[in-house]
Amino acid sequence: MPDATRARQRTGTGLGVLLALVLGAVLLTALPDDGGGREGGAGCGPRSVGSWSAAKGLTAEFARYGDDPARTDDWTGGDGTRSVRLPDGRLLWLFSDTYLGQVYAPPNPFGESATWREASAPMVRNSAVVMRGGRLERTLPAPLFADPGPNRWRWPVAARVEPRSPGARERVLRVVLWVRSAGQPPWIFGVPEATEVATLALPDLRVESAVPVFDQRLVPDPSRRVLFGTTLVERGGWTYVFGGDDGQAASRPVSRAYLARVPVGRLAEPGAWRYRSGRAWVRPAAARPRPVLGDGRRTGVGSAFSVARVAGTYVLFTMAAGPAGLTTVASYWACSPEGPWRGPAKGFSPALPPGARVAAYNPQTHPALSGPGRLVLSYDVNWLAPDGAAAQLSRNVSLYRPRFVTLRAAPAR
Repeated sequence: MPDATRARQRTGTGLGVLLALVLGAVLLTALPDDGGGREGGAGCGPRSVGSWSAAKGLTAEFARYGDDPARTDDWTGGDGTRSVRLPDGRLLWLFSDTYLGQVYAPPNPFGESATWREASAPMVRNSAVVMRGGRLERTLPAPLFADPGPNRWRWPVAARVEPRSPGARERVLRVVLWVRSAGQPPWIFGVPEATEVATLALPDLRVESAVPVFDQRLVPDPSRRVLFGTTLVERGGWTYVFGGDDGQAASRPVSRAYLARVPVGRLAEPGAWRYRSGRAWVRPAAARPRPVLGDGRRTGVGSAFSVARVAGTYVLFTMAAGPAGLTTVASYWACSPEGPWRGPAKGFSPALPPGARVAAYNPQTHPALSGPGRLVLSYDVNWLAPDGAAAQLSRNVSLYRPRFVTLRAAPAR
């Protein structure tokens, strides 16, 4: 087995525990923009989680697909859960660290009544699974995005279908990627390096290219490096792309949110990106991006998050700061992507497997499955201690799969 593969199995899963234990992963929902967006605009007001319930059907569908014994080279578990609707109606699910291979029905050799996998099961840094009509059909050849070099890898984050170029009739799929490299503690889940944008042809989902758009390797302190693409929203001919720093230093446990914008159809053009710095949009050479949310103490986000437009208000959900960040999703709100962001407001605690030392992280909403006033949200689950994660995820494969809830945003009180 290659050394890189052994290292991955020893450390368990990348994005998951990193966000859950250190950053507190954040959600911002990408729902259709309904106009406006300026501070104090029509329909904007405080919003938070009004109610929520488990979306058992979606959770069960991933369990069905992952447990199917007829498949030996497909997805059996992963985190970093994101989705994008394709023009032909299919839904493409994107994952970061992913287990492939065979799973086995209980009882298992560990004495547990759970579906299990062998410890030698292959793990790749990213994968994509195709869903049609609410049913998962197949896993694309994995990894979908090849490693850019030895001990470096790509994690897919936000994705969207857009014109190949502004005004073009041909449409392509653009996927934002985070590039990370192997590192020493505290960077056991990878050192942040750069943001890339991949272009995939439609309808065959063939990867055409991966272009660097924001390289951070010259920033000496990895905790100050910003990766973009955790989520994106459209407004007025622009794609707004959110990002975050890892903020792993012990003195800065809460991360900050950053913002970029790109004309629609130009996500794969580095020169088209502009970054929010105070009240201005700048090129990266002109000034360093400045955060739009987070004071490094009470307020902030993880390096993975997403933005929702609900009745004129942008709503941001994140794992709460402090110890509650292992179990509780909090929220912020603003009248424009640039902010000012207010909160945290009321949140909720999604269900976790009983009796297990696990944490929830990376809450992400899925616009293609949502509707008026109703958001479908996934959250990932992982073993709490990174040293034992790989073994525990082999003993019980259900621990490393997305769960889903349906929530409704309501005026905050």
